[in-house]
Amino acid sequence: MNTALKALQLKAKQQVYTLLSGHNLSDLYGEGYDFAQLREYQIGDDIRKINWMVTAKLGKPYIKELHSNRELSVVVAALMDGSLYFNTHNNKQTKLTEVATLLSYATLQQNDLFTGLCYTQEAPWGTPPTKQIYEVEQFLTYLLESKLLYTTLAPQPAIEDIFQRIEKPSLIFLLGDFLEEVDVSLLAQKHEVIAIIIRDEEEEHPQQQGEVTLHSPKDGQTIERYFGKKSITDYLSKLHEHDKKCINHFSEHHVSHIKISTQEDALTKLLTLF
Repeated sequence: MNTALKALQLKAKQQVYTLLSGHNLSDLYGEGYDFAQLREYQIGDDIRKINWMVTAKLGKPYIKELHSNRELSVVVAALMDGSLYFNTHNNKQTKLTEVATLLSYATLQQNDLFTGLCYTQEAPWGTPPTKQIYEVEQFLTYLLESKLLYTTLAPQPAIEDIFQRIEKPSLIFLLGDFLEEVDVSLLAQKHEVIAIIIRDEEEEHPQQQGEVTLHSPKDGQTIERYFGKKSITDYLSKLHEHDKKCINHFSEHHVSHIKISTQEDALTKLLTLF
């Protein structure tokens, strides 16, 4: 087994079975038996769920929601290409694998169904819905060992494939650096979606370098330029504009999101979700 992956797994197991114990990934609403809440009827709700007694008393329609009595289906879907290979290392790929490891072990610890999906330039790779540690570790190995340098992924076809592939309402974690625009509106109508943005600290806060040769990790093209204060200002302006548009899109479609940098503790950031 890859020694780097083994170290990630040992760390994740310790965190999941100690620090993360008692934190549920999500409370999904669905067709169950345990009462969850009453809320006002909204256009598009199933009229069969209207509580007529409460409706008669309050003078406007209310529906009764129930906690799902089904086991939770958790999907970890990674969007991966050369952009994860930032600077001279693949720290973003390693951090993405660490996050996936924590999420997968937390799923197994809660005895829920886990599905792992990896999208790269090659054909999609994934596990069937499983509770088997072997399947999970195969997925994690694929994430960490995939050769990403000089590869490109079109994210939208990957999002559409997830929509087609995952039929059961699920909790879907989308992992990637989200440096390309994505449309998750359709996916979010069917599933509970959480976007986890993986970024490098130097990617978010670049330093002046002077004359540099920049290599594209996606297609290998190079450019010579002076990377000074103005270049940094222009770069950050475009990055912030892109991120603002992305986050507004997530908010519009009720998609939770967090950003985890390569230098941050992944578990600490994930706990803000639970």
